[in-house]
Amino acid sequence: MIESAQNDFVKIVEVGPRDGLQNEKTPLTLEQRHSFILDLIKTGLKSIEVGSCVSAKWVPQMAQSDELFAQLPQDPNIQLSMLTPNLKGFESALAVGCKEVAVFTAASESFTRKNINCSIDESFEKFADVIAAAKQNNIQVRGYVSCIVDCPYEGAIDPQQVAKVTQRLYNMGCYEVSLGETIGTATPDRVKKVWNACLAELDSQVLAGHFHNTYGMAIANIYQSLEQGIRVFDSSIAGLGGCPYAKGASGNVSTEDLYYLLSKMGFQTGIDLDALMLASQNISQVLQRPNPSNYANAYWQTRCA
Repeated sequence: MIESAQNDFVKIVEVGPRDGLQNEKTPLTLEQRHSFILDLIKTGLKSIEVGSCVSAKWVPQMAQSDELFAQLPQDPNIQLSMLTPNLKGFESALAVGCKEVAVFTAASESFTRKNINCSIDESFEKFADVIAAAKQNNIQVRGYVSCIVDCPYEGAIDPQQVAKVTQRLYNMGCYEVSLGETIGTATPDRVKKVWNACLAELDSQVLAGHFHNTYGMAIANIYQSLEQGIRVFDSSIAGLGGCPYAKGASGNVSTEDLYYLLSKMGFQTGIDLDALMLASQNISQVLQRPNPSNYANAYWQTRCA
């Protein structure tokens, strides 16, 4: 049971501009992405993933992410981060003043090979240089672990394997590790087993949850995570995103639905609701797609009634 949520702060990491947009079929212009992030900054969100320093050939949606970062206002109270899978990407992020970068791997060998064309061990070798360079330049590194419950190729993943990879990321120098339920098939009982395995090795303060909503279980899984003491969650405004390597996987849990859960339970988020809903409405209109957020739809129906 969650004994008391009053005044307990939960950090929301907004991943829409990166994890969300990189899976949208139509790339936005640099100007549209810039406006999108400015909208997010106005919401009171303190952690926003701006983009990814990868080849535009492979991920055209993330082209010119370093230029985009350079155009954004730098506020010491807002952590703007970039995904940097290799040293070249890190150097691009460093050149524009980025103070936090992210690296990623998976708890599944098959998924890692499909996603980044290497084994789990080889993925660690690839970003070892990134973490070393980050330490030298006083840059924070956040880690991602995909497929913490199920893999689209291997099926169920052993929670001990998740704990092993997560601890390895932390020991290498990641200040925080985000555990990704990538294909949205998990249920709260299985999520609890993953947290139990990880919490046996690491403190809850260095762990974060990243849930997809394919089967409508994201909010239930977040509630289970809150019960286990997790207080950092990734989300994507308007439920943007998906997983190109997991057929049928829908977007990340929407920031709007996460906000509703947390605020109604008494947790503090620092979010301005009106600004959040405006940002949600604006990006949905730009992408010309319906917003899957239950809360967003109820909010606007009530406003228009």
